[in-house]
Amino acid sequence: MEKDGLMEAKDQERLKGLWEEYLDESLLQIIFSSPRDRGSGRRAKARPLLLGGRLVFQLEEQVGNQAFHKNFPRAEACIAFTRLMGEVFGRCELQSQKGWAQVLAGKKGTITIKKKGPSQAPVRIQETAGDSRRRLSHNRRKAYLLEEGNPVPFLVDLGVMTKEGRIVHAKYDKFRQINRFLEFIQDILPHLSRDRENTIIDFGCGKSYLTFAMYYFLKEQKGYPIQIIGLDLKEEVIRHCNDLARRYGYDRLCFYHGDIASFQGASQVDMVVTLHACDTATDYALAKAVGWGAKVILSVPCCQHQWNQQMENELMQPILQYGLLKERLAALYTDGIRAELLEHFGYRTQILEFIDMEHTPKNLLIRAVKQGARKDNLSQIQEILDFWRVEPELAKLLL
Repeated sequence: MEKDGLMEAKDQERLKGLWEEYLDESLLQIIFSSPRDRGSGRRAKARPLLLGGRLVFQLEEQVGNQAFHKNFPRAEACIAFTRLMGEVFGRCELQSQKGWAQVLAGKKGTITIKKKGPSQAPVRIQETAGDSRRRLSHNRRKAYLLEEGNPVPFLVDLGVMTKEGRIVHAKYDKFRQINRFLEFIQDILPHLSRDRENTIIDFGCGKSYLTFAMYYFLKEQKGYPIQIIGLDLKEEVIRHCNDLARRYGYDRLCFYHGDIASFQGASQVDMVVTLHACDTATDYALAKAVGWGAKVILSVPCCQHQWNQQMENELMQPILQYGLLKERLAALYTDGIRAELLEHFGYRTQILEFIDMEHTPKNLLIRAVKQGARKDNLSQIQEILDFWRVEPELAKLLL
């Protein structure tokens, strides 16, 4: 072994054999721990899922405040999990109906594998063992807060579901997106009040798939006292959404025609949602939210043109000459500075993956929860802005 941490081919084959033995419908979970970079706080876990009748293995990696999810077919999962044990983590525990296994990776790349059969497995495995199809179905229900097979009126009218509750094949990605969004809503429930009405504003609501889903989940399923206001520039869309809200009896859901910057229709707002508001429209929505002292902000930015048009740096010019790289750098820096500005105004902010990159490149969600304590980071923010010679809209609106 010439280099610490490099796994020899024979150990890679041993790991591959372990994955091939256990990666099937009987798998319960794999927990990766003991990151090689001890200060990173990284952790990961994997589990099997049935998606559209296909068995995949979902990997969830936590890196700082960001959580990343990716689904792998079996063969690709074997490669990905071997890489994790070879490069990132020093330990993993595998739990299956077949038994239990532990992998320890030494500093010099050697691995130790311990296995126990079902009769010797820890009690927790025996207690969760059962029919694999039923369990996988249970995992699927947990992943989808709006379950397939249970007709939801607004999803039927919006063409996502049939009247029998089946998902329209062409709309399956939209169905997954809606459920992924509701997972973020579920996480922030402790920050909403059950004792008074919560006002939620959805800027740039569009056709309102997610607005209706949010109302249905919070009001109909969870019983929270809420009022949701949807705002968009398309008058025909607004009329249609108001018609649907009346048809469903959603009396605390209403839609208005107007833009984000000039909206004055509320004095107190508890949560602000802005999904794919283009360019600086996201900044105006975030500034409104901060001005109201909203408890929760959920924002999926889009089309970050302003930074792209302004950014200029002689040192980085060899990189900036490539338009695609410049566009992506501009988008990442724009959202990073937005997150840091929210931190400065007392929000605990995370940048999370919204849906898989294969469905849309605009897949980052900024989730900010009001915590009170401000972050002393303005000098660092200014250094970054000076480096790139930019003046982003949110900085102008808030500072």
